[in-house]
Order: sequence, then C-alpha cells, then structure tokens
Amino acid sequence: MTAHDLPTPRTGWPYRLLTIVAAIWVTVVIVVSLLGDIAWLPILEHTARNLYFHLPLWLALFVFSLIAAYHSVRVLQSGRRIHDVRAEQAMVVSVGAGLMAMVTGVVWGRFTWYVGTDIWWNGDPRQVMVAVQLLIGGAYFVLRGALEEPRRRARIAAAYCLFAATTLPFLIYVLPRRMASLHPGAEGNPAFSEMDIAPQMRIVLYASLIGFQLLFYWIYVQRVRVRVLEERRRDREEAQLVGAL
Repeated sequence: MTAHDLPTPRTGWPYRLLTIVAAIWVTVVIVVSLLGDIAWLPILEHTARNLYFHLPLWLALFVFSLIAAYHSVRVLQSGRRIHDVRAEQAMVVSVGAGLMAMVTGVVWGRFTWYVGTDIWWNGDPRQVMVAVQLLIGGAYFVLRGALEEPRRRARIAAAYCLFAATTLPFLIYVLPRRMASLHPGAEGNPAFSEMDIAPQMRIVLYASLIGFQLLFYWIYVQRVRVRVLEERRRDREEAQLVGAL
C-alpha cells in the first residue's frame, strides 16, 4: 500500500448536487412524516409515523453493509488503501444506522404494544438477531484496532467484513421470518399488509426510503473524504519523521 493508492477526494459538482438534493429531500420527508395526515391503524395509531424513519434505517444497514462488502472484495483483489477506507466508513454508517433502527424499534414497541408497562426489551426474535448482527459489526472495529500493520489490517478486516455481510440476511431476514414476532412478515406471513401500513402511507414511505439513503450516502462520502485527508496527513508526517532521522 502506497500514497498513490489514496487519491485526493473529489469536490466537484456531483457532490455539491448530492448535498443539495439530500438536504431538500430529507427535509421535505421529515416535515411530511411528522405533520402530514396519517391513516388510523389498529394499535399503531399515530405511532405509525415511526415507520417513515424506522424502515429507512434498516435499509441503510443493508445497503452500506453491501457497499462495505464490495470494497472489501476490492481490497482483497487489489490491496488499494482507498478501498480499505471506503469499506471501513461504509461499516461505520451501516452499524450507526442499525443502532438508530434498533433504538427507534425499542421505543416504538415500548409506547405501542407495551404502553403502560415497564417493558423496553421484549426479546423479539428480530431485535435479538439485530443485536447479534450489531455485535458482529462492532467486532469489525475491535479487530481493526487490534492490528497495527496497515496491509495485514486491511486484508484481515476485509475478510471479516465479508463474513459479517454473509450473516446479515440470515440474522435479519431469514431466521426472524420463521419465528413469532411483532414485526411484519413473521412466521412466513406477508410483510406490510393493510394492518401494518395504509395505501396512502406508501408514497411517503418510499420517499423516505430514498431520501434517507441519499442522506446516509452523503454522510458516507464526507466520512471517506475526511479519512483520506487524515491518512494523507499521517503519511506526510511519517515521511518527514523518516527524513529527519
């Protein structure tokens, strides 16, 4: 791995356009989600608005795990540092979105199905599986922190990232669908029936899914840019230190 493996981040018009579109789109989605009309659904009632935030966060967990897996494959193929940086930052966004999704789910359950009780964590299979997946994701950063040699760290972290990506569909989707759960689609039933979402809510939901992926992608791009600049500064400092010896 050398300095030319870490190109200077781009700052052209596509990134500025992404910033503007993401800001406007997410702002409109948040306003409509919180202040727009909401259909009455049994049990959920006005808490159904949480779906506009909860589901996009889950989607971000999947999307950025796939991005991290893609760049991990590229690390193993090419050994380029830029792919290691992108894989690491995609994992940061993925785990962060997963944590926020879990929090919104726990709070949703507490003030909907368990209102009037002291129950916050009900052992729902999907919640448990997500907790396991987030622990697997957290171990990725522990692993990176335990390895000092950059090339070895990048390759081992890439291999582990691919392992984490393979566990994701089984823990989040396949296994919970075979168990009794508060989540739609449990026990093989169709997800998002009329009991879970009204037809007029789907437009806002789809807009929210797109908007939050744009927002998280913007965050991901900014994190990659910052990380690349930090790495390039570290390279210069190490080169100056070697030159002074």
